[in-house]
Amino acid sequence: MIRRPPRSTQSRSSAASDVYKRQIIQIPCYNEEKVLPLTIADLPKTIPGVDEVEILVVDDGSEDRTREVAKQCGVHHIVGFRRNRGLARAFMLGMDSCLERGADIIVNTDADNQYCGADIVKLVEPLLKGEADIVIGDRGTDTIPHFSFLKKLLQKHGSKVAGKLAGLNVPDATSGFRAFTREAALELNVVSDFSYTLETLIHAGRKKLAVKHVPIRTNPKMRESRLARTMLDFVRKSSATMLRVYTTINPLKVFLAASVTSFLIAFIIFMRYLYYYLSGKGTGHIQSLILGIVLFLMSGFFLTIGILADLISANRQLLEEILKRERNKILH
Repeated sequence: MIRRPPRSTQSRSSAASDVYKRQIIQIPCYNEEKVLPLTIADLPKTIPGVDEVEILVVDDGSEDRTREVAKQCGVHHIVGFRRNRGLARAFMLGMDSCLERGADIIVNTDADNQYCGADIVKLVEPLLKGEADIVIGDRGTDTIPHFSFLKKLLQKHGSKVAGKLAGLNVPDATSGFRAFTREAALELNVVSDFSYTLETLIHAGRKKLAVKHVPIRTNPKMRESRLARTMLDFVRKSSATMLRVYTTINPLKVFLAASVTSFLIAFIIFMRYLYYYLSGKGTGHIQSLILGIVLFLMSGFFLTIGILADLISANRQLLEEILKRERNKILH
């Protein structure tokens, strides 16, 4: 682990030149020997307001010459796994590795050369000015030529749903072109095996981090996405991730909604049965009575689970705060 001098206690509003010193650009990779040189060559070597710019490659168990190619390209750091563990795990390994190496700003970009490297300057500018904790590059998905009409539609509405769950206005929620302050990076934890983009966004909203977006350019398509086999598979996995993360963060809201829904349906069924019963026709509607009782019991069950899950969620927040403080102590 690389040790660094004690960090100044200067406030965030201080001059950027006194606060931000080192920036590390991390690139999660899986079998990217062909495209990685283009991606690295496209990255800026210097950035105004930053003293050092370094590149860290995260090898997610590549089976080709990704590591060798990264060394040949002169990257500063290479970390990774012995076997493929997924983009989310690779992203978090990169974040932890950047923090260990004393990064004040961490930029994440994809290895497929999708994003225009020169726009990293635009990406970090709000961080240097103290205007944001996280900045997300907006690709303007409606204008990307190789995106199909369906993909553009899903990107647009999916970003709205993710933004609503996070309580943030983010037009391109799945963009992997992002910049984080050191403090924001210490706040984030990813448990998903699929992708980090949606989970970090929802967590950032819960932790009240300042999130901004800036328009960025994209390069011509080099290869097909490896994140999901099909568009339907991507939607399924993304939806499951958003639901799980939101339920983890706001369990009482989710289970209370389920409880109220079950109760209202049970109430309607009871009223229907009561109507037939008072009309002298209740004998033929016993099934409705049984269904109403089951739904009423389910309502209480959902409410109980929601209260217990909310207590667990509160405990998780305390554990995350302890983890953040311990990581901060170790990394100093």
